[in-house]
Amino acid sequence: MITVQGMHGRRVFVLGMGRSGLVAAQALVAGGADVLCWDDGEAGRQRAQEAGLNCRDPLRGGLEGADMLITSPGIAHLYPKPHPAIGLAMQLGIPLDNDIGLFFRSFATQSWTGFDMAPKVIAVTGSNGKSTTSALIHHLLEVAGRRSQLAGNIGRGVLDLKPAEDGDVIVLELSSYQLELARSLTPDIAV
Repeated sequence: MITVQGMHGRRVFVLGMGRSGLVAAQALVAGGADVLCWDDGEAGRQRAQEAGLNCRDPLRGGLEGADMLITSPGIAHLYPKPHPAIGLAMQLGIPLDNDIGLFFRSFATQSWTGFDMAPKVIAVTGSNGKSTTSALIHHLLEVAGRRSQLAGNIGRGVLDLKPAEDGDVIVLELSSYQLELARSLTPDIAV
């Protein structure tokens, strides 16, 4: 898991407890954040509680004192209208972000100073062919003997990746929804 950096002691609310939201909440906790979460579905809240996370309804005081709201890409934040919790966060001036933004702020660590070759991130997006292109790049890297991991809109959530080792390459498939909210986005190569 990629531990989220720079959020120690800050209150972060995570909306949506699907694949990416649950891992984002856990990665934030690992980084020392005070995390509250919510999912509109009972099953999502149950997953969060089973993972030891605290759930609180954002519309009933859960956003009080929040420094940031992390939302899952499938939750409407603008069109056709914002999810009520996102609308409230915007009214309160609480910044929005997602797991992609957290990943790019947290991927590089002090351990990289000892690496011969810094890890790289390849981001793939577009209307059609994202999965195929991402999987093909990942496959080519593996065949060439380069350690690589594949995540994002395909397979694993980005914060569920293993921390990078010397010379690793991360291939991310990113949807327009993931890109739109990411407050930090700094791939080495973008396709």
